[in-house]
Amino acid sequence: MTRVNPDLAKELEKFGAKTVTVCFNCGNCTAVCPLSESSVAFPRKLIRYLQLGLEQKILESVEPWLCYYCGECSETCPRQADPGELMMSLRRYLTSRYDWTGLSKRLYTSKVWKIFSVGFLFFATLAIIYRFHGPIVTEHTELETFAPAEIVHPAGYAFGTVLAILILSNIYRMHKYIMKGVNAPFSLYISELKTLIVHFATQARLRLCGNKSMWWKHWLLMSGYTVAFILVQIDYPLGEIFGEYPSLTNYPFPPPWHPVKIAWTYSMGAMLIATTIFIIERIRKKDPAHKYSHSTDWMFLILLWCTVFTGLLVRIFMELDMPIPTYYTFALHLAFTVPLLGLEVPFTKWSHLAYRPFALYFVRVKERALQARQQPQEEES
Repeated sequence: MTRVNPDLAKELEKFGAKTVTVCFNCGNCTAVCPLSESSVAFPRKLIRYLQLGLEQKILESVEPWLCYYCGECSETCPRQADPGELMMSLRRYLTSRYDWTGLSKRLYTSKVWKIFSVGFLFFATLAIIYRFHGPIVTEHTELETFAPAEIVHPAGYAFGTVLAILILSNIYRMHKYIMKGVNAPFSLYISELKTLIVHFATQARLRLCGNKSMWWKHWLLMSGYTVAFILVQIDYPLGEIFGEYPSLTNYPFPPPWHPVKIAWTYSMGAMLIATTIFIIERIRKKDPAHKYSHSTDWMFLILLWCTVFTGLLVRIFMELDMPIPTYYTFALHLAFTVPLLGLEVPFTKWSHLAYRPFALYFVRVKERALQARQQPQEEES
């Protein structure tokens, strides 16, 4: 039995879907979309589900995650229904449904919650640094003395573990929706891991979109973040082995050609360039994908830009051996980092980077499981 939620379209308005009733289902958006296929036809099908209030159908769909919002559908829509933004709104809605804590929905639908959550984590981080920082050395920059690695790194690992548990538990809920009614053997999940890895690392489907510049901008951002994530994981083990923490170090500093310093420079440069481009595009509003910006889009971009920029300033002040600016800027850097990761990774925009490849992974496993089920039936007939 299919249940209908008559208030679904109204609920989606809170997530940015303002033009649901404008669409008259002509199918033009599906015809022009380079990613739409017979098995996963969108945006038309999802918009129709939304108009009819077929909530369960939407929850079980992967199509919102297969859309990269290149804007071709919105640009050619004869009714200006903005199907690209409707798909983006569905991604926000699905993110809130995967999240078992309910915080995602509050962040997407309430500006008060966004401001309060960011402000609370920002000032709480500054308060913790003020209470627990080490001695302030002013003769030379000694960042490791001010922020001892044996405290900062374990705290970071604990924080990262909590975030990993949250996002993985949400992905599990996503899996239950997508795989409903299909029991796939564990061997299929193992054999299809390559699908997850390839799409996570390359965002390959994005290259099929008409706007070719989208791929390299997203890849620049993704590669910069991935490099930073890896460096954070190896910094503490390297320090334990070699007695040197490239991220938190005391004077004299490692030379510019130190491999970790080169990697950090690339990471910060890649993320800062990509984020700045995205901010400028949203201000100009020239292309369809950036004509409308949800408040969480701005929250993500501003937090990310401030995090990367303050991290870059820390590096500059360290090289110039300016102790006080280094310590203060590092405190600000952490204060921006905590709400960025704590809110964006499990609850809003940053989580999409995980949901997309996992959606492709689950749909591939589902397809193979259904094929295996049909094969014996065909042989019997």
